[in-house]
Amino acid sequence: MDIPNPRRILAVSLTDSTQHLTRVVKDLTGSLPEQTSTSLAGSSHNLSLKTAYYTAEVPIWLDLISSPSQWAATFLSPDAKEVLEVLGGVVVVFPLPAQPQSDEAKAARELIQHVGKVVKDGLGGWSWDGVGLCLGVGELDDVDEWEDCCAEWGLEFVQVRSQTVAGRNEFGEKTGVPRALEALEANDWSQASAGDLGSDFEDFEAEMGIGQDGETNSKGPDLDPESLDFGFDRDDFAGLKQAIWSAGQEKEEDFLNGEPSTKTSGKDGEEELDDEEVRKIERMMVKLQAVRDTSAGMPEEQRKRVAAKAVAEVMKDL
Repeated sequence: MDIPNPRRILAVSLTDSTQHLTRVVKDLTGSLPEQTSTSLAGSSHNLSLKTAYYTAEVPIWLDLISSPSQWAATFLSPDAKEVLEVLGGVVVVFPLPAQPQSDEAKAARELIQHVGKVVKDGLGGWSWDGVGLCLGVGELDDVDEWEDCCAEWGLEFVQVRSQTVAGRNEFGEKTGVPRALEALEANDWSQASAGDLGSDFEDFEAEMGIGQDGETNSKGPDLDPESLDFGFDRDDFAGLKQAIWSAGQEKEEDFLNGEPSTKTSGKDGEEELDDEEVRKIERMMVKLQAVRDTSAGMPEEQRKRVAAKAVAEVMKDL
């Protein structure tokens, strides 16, 4: 399935970390971002994503931050509402400081805090259907503090070392830029309708010089629900299917445990769905398939944890 007008990624760093932001974007996309003038701020660069279930050219909006508090205030203002509505990813890039109490460390914490505030208050925090990443560039051995700092604001910490060889940690998980790409690939980049973006956003796109061309692959992916059984029990999956077909109705069952509801709505759960409901179900299925694809090489127990998290996220959309 080709996603013609995907949601956007906002990638930011402090003004004095331009070289790190440039490097991360190059490692993610395979090419250097082009500056609009003398700065990366306000420029954009496309990220090509291709999985077994979708292809998308996702625009990355680049921004440099001199004052994190003022930046956050701007993005949390009513004028920025339509910009936030089209974001599907936020990427924060910062250098890992050698000394935890240095000015560089304090600046990094402030950056994470205020970007995290935008994610929590502006995008919805854990209920946001997007991906938030903090990429710490450096060779620091103990990064527990930074993992906790990022997690506090709903962001996943990923360390980016100087070596470019793909590796895995002790849990078999990808690390570095490959992990960041994995998280971005597993995200849902489709948006309801380009017509819902509003004139303010169209002006913003025009200023950035970003096109919105694209065609939809009418064939689409194989959305057979049975093919998504990748780490949770059949009973759990039966509950998920029931949840999808009962979207919008009051739910009194624990779908993750596969316990059916005893309450009836007076309607046939298999009745014909309207176009919006069909699109919603397709987006959910594509997201589950993408998660299945990225977790294929993980140990069984880890795959089950990833599957349970994916199902829980889908449930929140119902």
